[in-house]
Amino acid sequence: MAADRAYNGGPMDIRYPLARRTALIEPFHVMELTKRAAALEAAGHPVIHLNIGEPDFTAPAPVVAALGRAARAGHTQYTTATGLAALREAIARDYGERYQLDIAPSRIIVTAGASAALSLACCALVDPGASVLMTDPGYPCNRHFVSAFDGVPQLVAVGPETRFQLTGALLDRHWRAGTRGVLIASPANPTGTSIPFDELGRIIEAVRVHRGFTIVDEIYLGLSYDDAPRSALAHGDDLVITNSFSKYFHMTGWRLGWLVVPEALTPVFEKLAQNLYICASTLAQHAAIACFEPASLAEYGQRRNEFRRRRDYIVPALRSAGLPVPVTPDGAFYAWADCSAHSDDSWQFALELLERIHVSVVPGRDFGQHDPARYLRLSYATSMERLQEAVLRIARYLPGRAGQRG
Repeated sequence: MAADRAYNGGPMDIRYPLARRTALIEPFHVMELTKRAAALEAAGHPVIHLNIGEPDFTAPAPVVAALGRAARAGHTQYTTATGLAALREAIARDYGERYQLDIAPSRIIVTAGASAALSLACCALVDPGASVLMTDPGYPCNRHFVSAFDGVPQLVAVGPETRFQLTGALLDRHWRAGTRGVLIASPANPTGTSIPFDELGRIIEAVRVHRGFTIVDEIYLGLSYDDAPRSALAHGDDLVITNSFSKYFHMTGWRLGWLVVPEALTPVFEKLAQNLYICASTLAQHAAIACFEPASLAEYGQRRNEFRRRRDYIVPALRSAGLPVPVTPDGAFYAWADCSAHSDDSWQFALELLERIHVSVVPGRDFGQHDPARYLRLSYATSMERLQEAVLRIARYLPGRAGQRG
């Protein structure tokens, strides 16, 4: 293996090789656009950021107050690898109250964000060379978690006809000898679409027939808008579910999430967590207990309604402006818009929108290999006023470039 293996386009000035898996982990291409947006802002241009997958809300007052109390009380030592008992009990209680599910706290593993949860899941379930089915487009880190443990992301091209989601029929069609499981997200990034609950059941049952595992990323489940959200856990106790305090609970930088695992696997996940992470942030765990207080839950409900109001505005507004959204998102805070009427390259088109009208969006390149040049992801996790201004800029700009492609 060459010691000067290229990394990010440049030679490495080292005398030892990197692990092969590092070449399988792609950088976030959109960071180049993010740096350009920052440069434009530094030059005095008012950039509207529709690229950031992060709520513009922050943790509510009861959570911040709980953090302060924990810090003053000196609650900074390690917790057990599975997390604070009080937090695990609060999460389990929330599953009962919100989803009418009886989940034992012993099945819950508190993690350093959903990223750590998915890393643990892949560490526990993915053998070297094993294939894991997932959608294309999809959140890029999900395939990289599989690659990091020497598994093979097995991408299934999906489009508007299945709401950009996997189906039981697609799973059966793509399952092969080396496939060991499936990693699905509902609602999903970048499309904001969910798998219908009955179809989710068909996927899970098909995986069982193949004697595989099912990992379901429910990080956006609380931000579901059109129907009452239902966790995949209602389909059985053999699933591995990941969730997070980042999106619905608006605590992205606190790095706190959780897993729900089959009871028999709790010792396995605990052992892995002990060795890989020790525990999630103790202060963040103490604070997160306050997420489930009535005042906090009421505020989260109001904020969810605000996200739905923004969704209900931006999707038809983008369609009217000339950027059709082929499938109305029913969750998260993303619109997956088709820009093919204006450009054959969403990367160049995103750069054009940034340079010409100072609206920052994410091109499809980061989300997979299926039609990446056709789509843009726009985040509506910003104020209604800024969304309206962004759409106004787009609506004014696109007619002037009608017929231009490239």
